[in-house]
Amino acid sequence: MSGTGRRNGTSEGRSVGARDRDAEGRARNARPRDGLGRPLPYGVRGVERQPEGVVRGPEDTVAEAQALLDAGKPFHAHEVFEDAWKSGPDEERALWRGLAQLAVGL
Repeated sequence: MSGTGRRNGTSEGRSVGARDRDAEGRARNARPRDGLGRPLPYGVRGVERQPEGVVRGPEDTVAEAQALLDAGKPFHAHEVFEDAWKSGPDEERALWRGLAQLAVGL
């Protein structure tokens, strides 16, 4: 075995093809992440993630995302924009999705 932390094609003993799931059974990546949102190895302490599914007004969304960008957390800002994209009115979804994609691209 090499020093990569993988055993027989798995990560930390997880079976090949296994996916992290939330309490409702939906696929959710539980892997810890650093401040830029990059995945870290399982078992390593990462930066706390943004809560998902928070409904904010447009002004609060932009203010929170900007504060996260200013703090050097573009992935977290992406998650804030993603909440607006998924919960906002249809006519605004393309805007919020575009902002989420820009933030994650940073």
